[in-house]
Amino acid sequence: MFENLDLNEIMKKLQENLEKQNSKTYSAKSGGGLVEATVNGEFEVIDLKIDDSLLEDKESLQILIMSAVNDAIKMAVDDKKAQALNMFGGMNLGQ
Repeated sequence: MFENLDLNEIMKKLQENLEKQNSKTYSAKSGGGLVEATVNGEFEVIDLKIDDSLLEDKESLQILIMSAVNDAIKMAVDDKKAQALNMFGGMNLGQ
């Protein structure tokens, strides 16, 4: 069943896919665009934009930041899952 597997090729494709995924960015907005968070493929926040009108309302600001960051991270996670499924689904594992 697995006699035609080239493990070196599989590892090479996995590494290329990981590098590609880690270089992607994902942005999400909350509060009608008052807050925008951007994360990279390693789930690190790399940018955060906050409308000046929120600077006087700490509680709303905190909620909107959490929402935007969580949404951006969810986008990144979902994309990584989809890419992994596509990659393994597209491999002919000796069949």
